[in-house]
Amino acid sequence: MAFFYVGVDVSKAKHAVAVAEGGRNGEVQYFGEIEATTAAVERFVRKLEGKHPRLHFCYEAGPTGYGLYRQLVELGHRCDVVAPSLTPKRPGERVKTNRRDAVSLARLLRAGELKEIWVPDAVHEAVRDLVRVRSAASEDLRKKRQQLLSFLLRHGRVFTGHKNWTRTHARWLAAQKFDHPAQQIVFQDQVDVITDAQDRLERLDAQLAELVPSWSMAPVVAAYQTLRGVSFIVAVTFVSEVGDVRRFDSPRQLMAFLGLVPSERSTGDTVKRGGLTLAGNRRARRVLIEGAWAYRYPARVTEPIRVRLEGLPKAVREIAWRAQTALCARYRRMMAAGKNKPIVVPAIAREMAAFRWAIGHQVEPVR
Repeated sequence: MAFFYVGVDVSKAKHAVAVAEGGRNGEVQYFGEIEATTAAVERFVRKLEGKHPRLHFCYEAGPTGYGLYRQLVELGHRCDVVAPSLTPKRPGERVKTNRRDAVSLARLLRAGELKEIWVPDAVHEAVRDLVRVRSAASEDLRKKRQQLLSFLLRHGRVFTGHKNWTRTHARWLAAQKFDHPAQQIVFQDQVDVITDAQDRLERLDAQLAELVPSWSMAPVVAAYQTLRGVSFIVAVTFVSEVGDVRRFDSPRQLMAFLGLVPSERSTGDTVKRGGLTLAGNRRARRVLIEGAWAYRYPARVTEPIRVRLEGLPKAVREIAWRAQTALCARYRRMMAAGKNKPIVVPAIAREMAAFRWAIGHQVEPVR
């Protein structure tokens, strides 16, 4: 029995639904709108089951999350969450409505033209939410610090020590005084919000350190930390965003997912390649780029890395050392050839992705 294809244009309040019959010339019908509640979705599915036992659903990834996907799977039907950026669109169409979007999704699903994305399980999504909140807290702290430094610079207060946000810098801040009470209030308020932001970040770090060891991907997180430039936070961020790298058939597929492959606009005999696409997961790409800077130093096993290597499989340790020697040497060669750092570091990050793909194939997540 052939599938019947159901396109769902999801939203906060209501879902627009269209159904396409199997076959190239099968009819595509707009079903209507249903409430975006669990009970309404179940009633709708049961109603369709009476006419079409085999249903294949799809909807575009977005702010509504994966609740609809999990409900449809639990009801025994196939569901694809598709990438909006890869959904084909006709350039000449200038009318966009919920009805048209639902019909288009049903038709494209039947034609096999939609790109399905990876959907994390509920526990993985929960850890990813915590990692993203921690990332937002870190960015919030950075902005608050920059605001305070800008305020001090406007009033000619410049710290001459080695580094900001150390104990020495904190003592220097405590010694600052302003003539006008308003300026002193502004200064103290900014210092206080920075302290609160630091406390928030530390709390989230502690919660991550407590929860990750019981996570199914904890062995993968530990294995990634054998690589240079990969701390606990970097490893957790990468794993939470990418998931199990074994779903990628090759390192090149992982690089494409991260947006680390060159763009191209070639025609006929002309081959023209541009910069990196940067079209993939930006959070995972960011931690890769940050880690790539560590390879500007000579290859060696530092004490923190030595501790992380303990108890890990020999294959993982060998890949980690091979990554160090290869990437440090490549960094030196590219710099000696006169390449700029904005070109060298992304190239190193691409190679790092390949080594992470290799390590991910050596470690089995806990099931």
